[in-house]
Amino acid sequence: MSDTDGKKPLGLRGARPGNVKQSFSHGRTKNVVVETKRKRVVVPKPGAAPGAGSTGGAVKGDPSKRPAGISDAELERRMKALAMAKARESEEAAAREAEEKARAEERERRRAEAEAKEREEREREEALKAKAEEERRKQEEAAAAKAAPAKPAEPQEAAPPVDAGPGRAVPARKTDRERDVRPERPTKAKPDRSDGGRRAGKLTLNDALSGREGGRQRSMAAMKRKQERARQKAMGGQVEREKVVRDVQLPEAIVVSELANRMAERVADVVKALMQNGIMATQNQSIDADTAELIIEEFGHKVVRVSDADVEDVIDSVEDNPEDLKPRPPVITIMGHVDHGKTSLLDALRKANVVAGEAGGITQHIGAYQVTTESGAVLSFLDTPGHAAFTSMRARGAQVTDIVVLVVAADDAVMPQTIEAINHAKAAKVPMIIAINKIDRPAANPDKVRTDLLQHEVIVEKLSGDVQDVEVSAVTGQGLDELLEAIALQAEILELKANPERAASGAVIEAQLDVGRGPVATVLVQNGTLRQGDIFVVGEQYGKVRALINDKGDRVAEAGPSVPVEVLGLNGTPEAGDILNVVETEGQAREIAEYREQAAKDKRAAAGAATTLDQLLAKAKADQNVAELPILVKADVQGSAEAIVQAMEKIGNEEVRVRVLHSGVGAITESDIGLAEASNAPVIGFNVRANAPARNSANQKGVEIRYYSVIYDLVDDVKAAASGLLSDEVREKFIGYASIKEVFKVSGVGRVAGCLVTEGVARRSAGVRLLRDDVVIHEGTLKTLKRFKDEVAEVQSGQECGMAFENYEDIREGDVIEIFERESVERSL
Repeated sequence: MSDTDGKKPLGLRGARPGNVKQSFSHGRTKNVVVETKRKRVVVPKPGAAPGAGSTGGAVKGDPSKRPAGISDAELERRMKALAMAKARESEEAAAREAEEKARAEERERRRAEAEAKEREEREREEALKAKAEEERRKQEEAAAAKAAPAKPAEPQEAAPPVDAGPGRAVPARKTDRERDVRPERPTKAKPDRSDGGRRAGKLTLNDALSGREGGRQRSMAAMKRKQERARQKAMGGQVEREKVVRDVQLPEAIVVSELANRMAERVADVVKALMQNGIMATQNQSIDADTAELIIEEFGHKVVRVSDADVEDVIDSVEDNPEDLKPRPPVITIMGHVDHGKTSLLDALRKANVVAGEAGGITQHIGAYQVTTESGAVLSFLDTPGHAAFTSMRARGAQVTDIVVLVVAADDAVMPQTIEAINHAKAAKVPMIIAINKIDRPAANPDKVRTDLLQHEVIVEKLSGDVQDVEVSAVTGQGLDELLEAIALQAEILELKANPERAASGAVIEAQLDVGRGPVATVLVQNGTLRQGDIFVVGEQYGKVRALINDKGDRVAEAGPSVPVEVLGLNGTPEAGDILNVVETEGQAREIAEYREQAAKDKRAAAGAATTLDQLLAKAKADQNVAELPILVKADVQGSAEAIVQAMEKIGNEEVRVRVLHSGVGAITESDIGLAEASNAPVIGFNVRANAPARNSANQKGVEIRYYSVIYDLVDDVKAAASGLLSDEVREKFIGYASIKEVFKVSGVGRVAGCLVTEGVARRSAGVRLLRDDVVIHEGTLKTLKRFKDEVAEVQSGQECGMAFENYEDIREGDVIEIFERESVERSL
């Protein structure tokens, strides 16, 4: 009868016991008893649908037992997902079982090899030991033959027994042959160890817990190290790997981690080499070219010096093969004069309302949108501002576009910004389509528009020219289909193609600093495909694409040619108009961005230094006579800030001017307030606001913050403020003439002229000039004006009076006195 008295051993319900061989890193194995729990098999209830689970069949067959809110399609989808999960789980289990089996076989093979090598080594050691014992035995036999037979054995050859006292006789010794034949001491039985008893005194925790008989086995790592040492000893010394010598491109400055990457060496080794040379630098710091050259030569590589400009060579500029090119959507820019209906026309095409979102009903940003026509064609539209301040924005729009749609109001004809848009389109050599808008108004005169365009060498098809013209109305929708047809026809003629498989490149249409998302750039992809995760460089900034957002506000995984997207993941706000290029590594992107930033600084410094000392003195002297109105500008997007700065530069004359201390993108910060206080300048916020610390600082320091959302109001207010710096204009008003008849000398007064007022009136408070032969010889004020003996305020024409000049007595008979008054008139720009 067993110990359990017929009872089943204690275990998990539905579990099966089994043995598993557990292997350790140093080569030994151990058998472990485990229990495997069987999976519960759900048996369908009688009457359930065939092929379905019990739950699924019941629910599907009886809608009343189905969980609330679960439809048939949802239930079927869940059952399919469950079946797929079970199949995937069984596949994974089979793969794990095969992998475990392969691992066990590999461990068994390695263990067998280790045991064979250990056995061979043990046999070799035993053979050597036996040979040494045999030689020693022969030497002892030869020595014993020479000695006398009755001579007692020497005490050092054999130790006396433990119980032999000092006065007792020593028993007879065994012969050397008998002693040498004995293989080992019989006093203590040694355990059978595979390593010959080495390391017998060490006991590990695993051995103590497992209670395993015998000693430790040698680990596989120790065996490999021993074999490697033996191999190197047999080959005659240390064997090193063959050194791979690389050509390392070295710019003027390089980051330590990038230098290690180019040499294919460990960063820690490079940092250690720098420290040995007395340079304490981390992996993220830059070192100069001379130091890097020293390190490269120390590691045995070759240095290839490159200039700073060579870092931009990594930007892919290869020509695309014609077979790789595929058709792409056209990019259409809508241009024209302010308030001619550009955005309203685009709204009608998009069936969206963008004008309502723009302050003052005018466009102040470049908007990028995609429109899908009824025929399925995709068109990319750029909407540019029409105000005079946004000249650079219109120029950018013309540079990245394929077709320009020039919007001209039928009731307003050609205006200044219309002419400017025509010039931009001609400079970019882009075909134009004339959209004559507001055709529904009573004062509309489309023929006048066509005639006015002739003055600017734009001849429409109706006047036998080659420029398409379409009469449209954004309000009623008239002519919109004809406009889309004209665009599609022009795009078909251009045969626009691009390679979507290459590294992406595109132009920055607009850039801004978003509070929640950081720097955001609106990019029009021109070539290749921009994907999430791409590393790129754009102007003086670089980054990794964290997210792409299309014109509808949805996140997309990629953007192909002619697709406008918002790119998140920049390290700073780029300039509008910069080109975005995708590169391979972040190190390359950082190098290019740092080179461009340094080049821009050098360019600005060179522009400031390219003056002689005489020119600087002359400029300083000229600036002393010019009053300046300093301002600080913060805007919501880069294009608006650029337009405001350009508008401010145009305000002023030779006496007063506006100086923009700083312009940037984003909210007004405390540092902006500090700069404004130091320069006694107001802060202009265009579609942005000051944060709480900036508002508190402005209140404490008395800095004025003015907010604007329409550029008209901003320009007008700054112009009025600058006008206040102008000195008032002083105008002279002639009020009378008097001729000197006689000259008297009066004690206490001096020389007094007896005069006759010939014209106007003579006033005591007025200014006077003394004319002799129609030449002004003195200008000053009157000391006295008398009528007879009385001091009077004024003398009318035809009356006589006496006049004396302040601090001037050279008056003669026949001189003419001119009497005038000065008045100040305020001036404006």
